[in-house]
Amino acid sequence: MKRLTRTVAAATMAATLALVAACSSGSDSTEDVKGGDGGALEKVTYLTSFGNFGRDSYAWVAQEKGFFTDAGFDVEIKPGQGTGATIQTIAGGQAQFGPVDLTGGLLQLGNGQAKDFVAVAAIHQRTLTAIATVEGTGIASPKDLEGKRLADVPGSVIRNLFPTYAKLAGVDASKVTWVNGEPQTLMGTLASGQVDGIGQFVVGQPTIEAVTKKKAVLLPFSNVMQDLYGNVLITSSKLAKEKPEMVKRFAGALLRGLEYALANPQEAADLLKKNVDATNPAAAKAELELMAGYVRSSNTGTQLGTLDSGRVAKSIAILQGAGALKQNITPDQIIDFSLAPKA
Repeated sequence: MKRLTRTVAAATMAATLALVAACSSGSDSTEDVKGGDGGALEKVTYLTSFGNFGRDSYAWVAQEKGFFTDAGFDVEIKPGQGTGATIQTIAGGQAQFGPVDLTGGLLQLGNGQAKDFVAVAAIHQRTLTAIATVEGTGIASPKDLEGKRLADVPGSVIRNLFPTYAKLAGVDASKVTWVNGEPQTLMGTLASGQVDGIGQFVVGQPTIEAVTKKKAVLLPFSNVMQDLYGNVLITSSKLAKEKPEMVKRFAGALLRGLEYALANPQEAADLLKKNVDATNPAAAKAELELMAGYVRSSNTGTQLGTLDSGRVAKSIAILQGAGALKQNITPDQIIDFSLAPKA
């Protein structure tokens, strides 16, 4: 995490997303509405990382504040279903952009489960993936997960990364039972006691506590895997090759929304509520406040969204050392450094 990471509301999968012909075919939009330069807006579909939580509100901010329009885009925002489904949908052309956990992307690419996608900007400089539970389940450390029942979406980064996390944390993964869940039902499943824990992003803590009415307990994957990035913005390899300037414009507008959301978390939460009625504004605001520390690099002079080849290489080495990758891969195979923001 899928980190290392997520949190509430989505539909069941990428196959139902509408194909955006204008972008995938490379043709120009014929809409009357104009962009910041007076030209017609280009229609694209953007997937959130996982449902519609506070952590993903920056996309709605970019839309509501006109950042997408200024960059020349008419954006349809749809709830994502996690790393695997998002990669599949974008590589297949049913959507053009979306965030996925970089480690999850490495696992998908390195194990032959996905291809034809590239990352073009970092959203989180550190992974957010975690196992989340609440007080009273008997889980306070990784070893306590043995004999427990956990839920998450099939193909999520957290489930895919769990064997590596378990190995490094001294947990016998064979003694942990996983059951399938959906973004909109995971927290309710935890609240009802049907499972002992769920896969989540660490920033989901406020929402977990709002839903369960109990104190959340989180086991961050970053405690044992410190070099891993969190979410990165991806697009299809085809779009990156054929329309690099368009990809840069979109990434710039989205990062502008991210920066604004972190500086104005209450406004961002309210804008999410405006577009997603099920939003809990207090929890969404708290998620953004928690997320801020994962978005900014420790080097305060580093531009938002940058990706470092050396760190990605370390992430690959961690996965290879744990036996999690079937194929040898390099940072350039998953990241287009020519399109990513420069440090």
